[in-house]
Amino acid sequence: MIMALQLQCNAYNLHFPTHPSLPSTKIFSAAATPLTSSRRALSLFAITGIGLSNFGSSSSICSWYVSDFVDLPNSGGVKALELRIGDGETPLNGDKVIIHYYGRLAAKQGWRFDSTYDHKDANGEPVPFEFVLGSGKVISGIESAVRSMKVGGIRRVVIPPSEGYQNTSQEPIPPNFFDRQRLFTTIFNPTRLANGEGSTLGIIIFDIELLSLRRH
Repeated sequence: MIMALQLQCNAYNLHFPTHPSLPSTKIFSAAATPLTSSRRALSLFAITGIGLSNFGSSSSICSWYVSDFVDLPNSGGVKALELRIGDGETPLNGDKVIIHYYGRLAAKQGWRFDSTYDHKDANGEPVPFEFVLGSGKVISGIESAVRSMKVGGIRRVVIPPSEGYQNTSQEPIPPNFFDRQRLFTTIFNPTRLANGEGSTLGIIIFDIELLSLRRH
């Protein structure tokens, strides 16, 4: 995947844009002191904003990818960069995990196809994404990324096509029709797939913050 991503960088000069407690039997949260939802919602944006600004117009993903990212064990090739190490629990299969994420598509020069910060409740607050670890509901790359995180951590992952979207029903699914259409028509473009571009079309990048988990 490194070679595929480097080819993608050369072709597109890829640059990244700058840019609640759950009722349960047992909840692990990211911090010992309570945080308001607005303060918590700022954490991923603030940290990744700082991180992304370092890779602005002066440097691309190519300049830091190989040296800064590490392979996640048993992940099928998912690469990870720790932006913040959490100090909470690590999720287990069957746990409900709550995350914020910011997703980008490598084949579109780092185009943002979805972010939980764009998903707002009635009060205008960002709505995190929830799923049960090990359920197969989400793409494999996100499960692999979250599985070894600790609550409170933030991780940037580069997910190869084999661990990304295999069909249009896998989550997370962008709620915006045009974002969803652009994402899937890029990844599953039959002409480009027939031309052998499958190793680059489906590469996706996620910034993920593990907010909390509910253990059953």
